[in-house]
Amino acid sequence: MNVRLTLTTAGRVLSQLRHDRRTLALVLVVPCVLLWLLSEVFRDAPGVFDRIGPALLGVFPFITMFLVTSVAMVRERTSGTLERLLTTPIGRTDLVLGYALAFGLLALLQAALACTVALWLLGLAAPASVTVLVVLAIANAVLGAALGLGLSSLASTEFQAVQFLPAVVFPQLLLCGLFVPTDQMAGWLDALSRVMPLRYAVDGISQLTGAVSVPSAVWTDLAVVAGFAVVALGLGAATLRRRTA
Repeated sequence: MNVRLTLTTAGRVLSQLRHDRRTLALVLVVPCVLLWLLSEVFRDAPGVFDRIGPALLGVFPFITMFLVTSVAMVRERTSGTLERLLTTPIGRTDLVLGYALAFGLLALLQAALACTVALWLLGLAAPASVTVLVVLAIANAVLGAALGLGLSSLASTEFQAVQFLPAVVFPQLLLCGLFVPTDQMAGWLDALSRVMPLRYAVDGISQLTGAVSVPSAVWTDLAVVAGFAVVALGLGAATLRRRTA
């Protein structure tokens, strides 16, 4: 790994994102709008938004970053940019970490903006630690970006990258405990959810909400999410190959 090359890659990606207003709107604006919409949907159902709202601060970054990163990496492949970069001294690890750093910074903005809207504009119950909540949201966004990078090698077109959304994200969304607590699911569903990182993100945020101090289990959940992200980034670096010799 070369720190300078990694930072150069991150700077290039951030420069591209800065000029891509649609992607910025998807990452920064859409989650806030969806949170507001859900608060309106459950306005006459006391306690519902307070229960699912905090978890969505982790779910939305995961989904948006997975989608944006997987499509962006496939675009780099199909446009020939990735092929040209791999002929330079930049290594595969530098590229993957550069992407992760760039989208991690974008995730920081997304998490800070979404938490501000949810906690101070929509009146969501404050967690034991807003800082830890933001860290969990960022970790989930980085996890989504890492999975997008790792799985992008299996897609040859941007449309195929989008198809991973129902295959990879939706099962996790259904089994993460957002709709039904995992301990109330059938045994085999609970066991299946244990190999899905989104479960631990939702569990960590849910435990943080309403607590007076940060429970120790939250740090375990955060470590699991981070571990999944590291494995996914390793997968992304391992599958980053040139198409020509």
